[in-house]
Amino acid sequence: MHAVRYRNAAGEIRLGRLEDQTIVDAGPSGHQGFVPSVEGWAFIAAAAGERTDVGAVQLLHPVVPSKIIAIGLNYRDHAKESELDVPEVPVVFSKYPSSLIGHGESIVIPREETRPDYEGELAVVIGRRTYRATLEEALDAIGGITCIHDVSGRRAQLETPLRQFVYGKSFDTFCPLGPAIASTDGIDFADVGVELSIDGEVMQSSNTKHLIFSVAQLIEYLSRGATLEPGDVIATGTPGGVGDSREPRRYLRDGERVSVTVGGVGTLVNPVTFEQ
Repeated sequence: MHAVRYRNAAGEIRLGRLEDQTIVDAGPSGHQGFVPSVEGWAFIAAAAGERTDVGAVQLLHPVVPSKIIAIGLNYRDHAKESELDVPEVPVVFSKYPSSLIGHGESIVIPREETRPDYEGELAVVIGRRTYRATLEEALDAIGGITCIHDVSGRRAQLETPLRQFVYGKSFDTFCPLGPAIASTDGIDFADVGVELSIDGEVMQSSNTKHLIFSVAQLIEYLSRGATLEPGDVIATGTPGGVGDSREPRRYLRDGERVSVTVGGVGTLVNPVTFEQ
């Protein structure tokens, strides 16, 4: 099952169940959007409202999380291309919620950012309040999965000795999320495909079987000291192929379209615009 948050022709923000290219309206969206709890999925499953073609509405980022937790260097090929050691514990940073945009919205590159890069990833969305989950309990905390694009301003990220991840990855529009949240039914978190392409050219293609720290290990680690709340988003890391590690380097360009595809979810597409 797939849940979306969208703006209809009347300007109302609604929730719905996505069935192929049709949205079945479920009702008005609350301030958190779609939270993939047991109750949230029951609400979407019961949707029986107006049916609308997905192309006739504006898809929004499906959830409005209190936390966006991101993991760095979680694929061996990305650690290698970054010329960094494989980490012994997860590398954790965050992205501002104000950086969120939805499917079809423009990624706007600030004038000062000369090295705008791409990172396609699987994101998991927490479905229930979780603190100190064991490895055996960890996957039960997940309410759904979606696509996330960890757009990265490498100039800002790398211009200080301490590599300020948060700022360079939290510019406005630098966190496309969506287009839908998929339920976890039938999902094997050790076998989810992740791909990013630019104007149809595949730049990243991998699978979560290559993660250094599994999804369960990430949740176990993160929940040791920070409570994971329903609706929180965890970006599980990007595979190799990022632009900053290519030769020659390959950054995002004005007018391009970036697509992130995650198995079981669909494809998140966003155009790139340079700030004038």
